Amino acid sequence: MALDSATKALLQTWAAAAGPNTTPLWQLDVSQAREVVKRKALQREPGPSMARCEDILIPVRDGSSIPARLLVPTEQPRGLLVYVHGGGWVLGELSEFETIGRKLAECTEAAVLLVGYRLAPEHPFPVPLQDTWDALLWANEHKVEITGSDVPLVIAGDSAGGNLAAVVARWTRDQNGPKLAAQVLVYPVTDADFSRPSYQEPENQTLLSAPLMSWFWDRYVDDASMRLQPDASPLRANDLSGLPAAFVVTGEHDILRDEGQAYAAAMADAGVEVEHHEMLGQMHGFFNMPGILPASDQVIERIRSFLDCKLRA
Repeated sequence: MALDSATKALLQTWAAAAGPNTTPLWQLDVSQAREVVKRKALQREPGPSMARCEDILIPVRDGSSIPARLLVPTEQPRGLLVYVHGGGWVLGELSEFETIGRKLAECTEAAVLLVGYRLAPEHPFPVPLQDTWDALLWANEHKVEITGSDVPLVIAGDSAGGNLAAVVARWTRDQNGPKLAAQVLVYPVTDADFSRPSYQEPENQTLLSAPLMSWFWDRYVDDASMRLQPDASPLRANDLSGLPAAFVVTGEHDILRDEGQAYAAAMADAGVEVEHHEMLGQMHGFFNMPGILPASDQVIERIRSFLDCKLRA
């Protein structure tokens, strides 16, 4: 199946606006790549209104702090969803993911905490992972203050954020961490293996291409041997049993499709409750385009349905 018509139209619009001499992101320096991505994010709609929106600072283990944005849809939210954004561990700001955060908050009736973990290459592996863990601990400690009651806690993330969320979900099991009602992983990075068929298929080289993913890994974990650790490639963990219920999304035309499918299957084989949705005709990055690509809103609705019973404390 080919990319759907909405995706094709969007890519054509972007290509026309950029012109024929556009430099690929992986050929830019980090600051230039961040600026390009930020300009595209400004084209998104603002998202639904919230009962409360608050910028906060979360203390982390080295004595510094990271930014976070709290989106509270109602006076009595029924859960707290900690959301870890994508961007290859290198790109992305909180404002670029606020629309999807607001959509998730409105649809699930849960408060959403957008985590501004520190980015590579300034802060390479394992700093973004440690920041995510520290943010989850903070969220668990303050969830009654945030929501008014001891609501269920969920970890969620897309792409590189899905990688961080998946590892942290396993840490909650191994380190006697907070009890998670669920994990939501949208086209997650789960393995540093560029040989999978989905990496090679020409129709998958859209917003996230094989050269760009290699560029991301080089800046997050520059030592290739370290990428094989389960904390970098969660698919390589020896034991995936006992993890929280998982909602996994993959895109048909995404270079990360195969590793996402493999991670969903490995969790299911280990006895984890897994709901996996392969979104036909979709490229990487579609989820963060609500109101632009219809599949984003479809996935948001499916997340709402999946979390409905999980958020009944």
